[in-house]
Amino acid sequence: MKFGVKIAAGSDMVERDPGKTRGQASVLMLKVLRDDGMPPADVIRTATVNAAELLGWQDRVGSLEIDKFADVIAVEGDPLSDVAQLERVTFVMKDGRIIKKQR
Repeated sequence: MKFGVKIAAGSDMVERDPGKTRGQASVLMLKVLRDDGMPPADVIRTATVNAAELLGWQDRVGSLEIDKFADVIAVEGDPLSDVAQLERVTFVMKDGRIIKKQR
């Protein structure tokens, strides 16, 4: 971060954290980035836009745009103010189907 290097995070860290799901392992990585001083918007970019660019898939994934594949989550709070909101997902849509919806 200090030198402006683009950082990407993904769910492949699961092997480093046995017993954790890919989601749990990813949240741990995002917490580390936040705790190291990365602004919340940049933390979110590491797992979305930056990861897509690293894979060369920015034309297919990484952002919510027409003709791109995307899973959608929602949280009650503002993750741009508090990235820890991403740990409290209340809605998940995958492949156009609602997987989780809390009231």
